[in-house]
Amino acid sequence: MGGGRGTRLSPLTKLRCKPAVPLAGKYRLGDIPISNCLNSGLNNIFVLTQFNTASLHRHIQESYKFDAFGGGFVDIMAAEQTEGSDGWYQGTADAVRQNMSHFDLNDEDLVLILSGDQLYRMDLNQLVEEHRAHSADVTIAGTLLPKEEVTGLGLMKVKENLEIEEFVEKPTDSKVIDGLVVGEKVTDRVENPPEAASCLANMGIYVFNAKILEKALSSQETDFGKEIIPGLLGKCALYSYIYDGYWEDIGTVGAFFDANLRLTDPVPPFNFFDAQHPVYTHARYLPAAKINSCVMDRAIISDGCIVTGATITRSVIGIRSVIGSGSELDHVVMMGADSFQTLEDITEAQKAGNPTMGIGSGCKIENAILDKDCCIGDDCELSPDGKEDLWETDTMMVRDGVLIVKKDAVIPSGTKI
Repeated sequence: MGGGRGTRLSPLTKLRCKPAVPLAGKYRLGDIPISNCLNSGLNNIFVLTQFNTASLHRHIQESYKFDAFGGGFVDIMAAEQTEGSDGWYQGTADAVRQNMSHFDLNDEDLVLILSGDQLYRMDLNQLVEEHRAHSADVTIAGTLLPKEEVTGLGLMKVKENLEIEEFVEKPTDSKVIDGLVVGEKVTDRVENPPEAASCLANMGIYVFNAKILEKALSSQETDFGKEIIPGLLGKCALYSYIYDGYWEDIGTVGAFFDANLRLTDPVPPFNFFDAQHPVYTHARYLPAAKINSCVMDRAIISDGCIVTGATITRSVIGIRSVIGSGSELDHVVMMGADSFQTLEDITEAQKAGNPTMGIGSGCKIENAILDKDCCIGDDCELSPDGKEDLWETDTMMVRDGVLIVKKDAVIPSGTKI
């Protein structure tokens, strides 16, 4: 599911949808659910898209190609006008409803529905096996979170056998949340339960029996969490599956920034170095990064980078990034570039007094996200300090305490923010 506007991730989603947002230097958010499927042996995958989809479509087409004999596919299902509908997707359930004719389902099939903007690693076979073991009609994956951290998430109350007896979508009343705190018989099911009082939060991951899904979508309801799931309570076998692992809903700039920086930890909560469960992405065939006379601590440097005489601390440097001599980066997510500049382009920019792609010399940048294809001149100082949330110019914005340099921005030499 990759159809939302992603307003809380703006301006990173101004020109792309959430699943297309770069992650960890060389990936896209949408690579995570697709890789979870492929690593679980599930290879009939539909990606439902709507807003700013061009970059995601291009990425998927370049990344996921199956041979003629494997039977697998990753198909893009963009919102379209049909005889039955001439409008945009109105919600998660409506997106699935509008594409049901393409899925060619039999009554005994299972449909797994995933979000396109979450960071986690899950063996989806375990979810499906538990769904079958319960003889469930619908299974909702949930994770235990301290009750102080469940804002904006659907919450479930379950019986000892994990049958769902109550489901509340994004409650805000503290008394309602307190009533959904789980007991020890639920927390005992996981190896590392939260120390504080916790709730079982909906991860936006569902397994439906195809027959039940078709029946549920015969109505005009548009959203799984708000309408479909609450409407099924007491009418069919509704169970939860408790996921005991790292999970991050990357729905805000703050969450995106923190999730990237945590990847620089010596033992990160999400491990991209797991050879048994690789994260797949576009094979770009870039040269190895070139590092000259640099000081680095907790840094991720992606393919195709050229970094000279820089000091980089707890930062993620994306593909094809260029960083000039004497520049200092502290807590920075730099997304890199879509292509290398030619020598002719560099020469013309220098003659015109314009900065070239990447970061120039003598810059100091902290607590910032640099979107793709930025051109930052020499001796710039960029930081969110002293700026109110949602402060914005044509080239920059502060959101969730993070300075964002927008895609394709040109920052003249000597700029101080």
